Amino acid sequence: MNTPNEISDILNRPLSQELLARDLTRLAYVAKDGTPRNVPIGFAWNGSEIVMCTATNAPKLAHLRQNPAVALTIDTEVHPPKILLIRGRAELDLVEGIPDEYLEMSGTYEMTPEQRVEWEAGVRSLYDAMVRIVVTPTWAKLIDFETTLPSAVEELIRQREERDSA
Repeated sequence: MNTPNEISDILNRPLSQELLARDLTRLAYVAKDGTPRNVPIGFAWNGSEIVMCTATNAPKLAHLRQNPAVALTIDTEVHPPKILLIRGRAELDLVEGIPDEYLEMSGTYEMTPEQRVEWEAGVRSLYDAMVRIVVTPTWAKLIDFETTLPSAVEELIRQREERDSA
């Protein structure tokens, strides 16, 4: 596990901040039957927490109530990929109406001002309430394939260096 200072250091790096400004994360959690689930979901970063919003009847909520451990992946679609991995516990917060974060997280989609007004009116007419899924990071790793690599690759390099220096 990372210390709070290590987590803060990782999340405050410029590349992490770029990734935390993106629209989608992949939320991984464990279902009631013990099998894994992984769903794309919009998110907002408020400086200390990842906030996702969902319908009050979303199936994932029952699973998160039973087991709040989650993992998040935020990445790019280019080669080499830039990847931010985060782990934490989901806290669920019922909100009447539409959470501000839900409106903010959809703010980077390309919409004309007229489309945005129409979209927001549709959202407000659909949801009487939503659930905020709030994750405070307890572990984080940034992989850029230049200065940081997946841990298994780092271990292989370390082993090779030890072997070559022997």
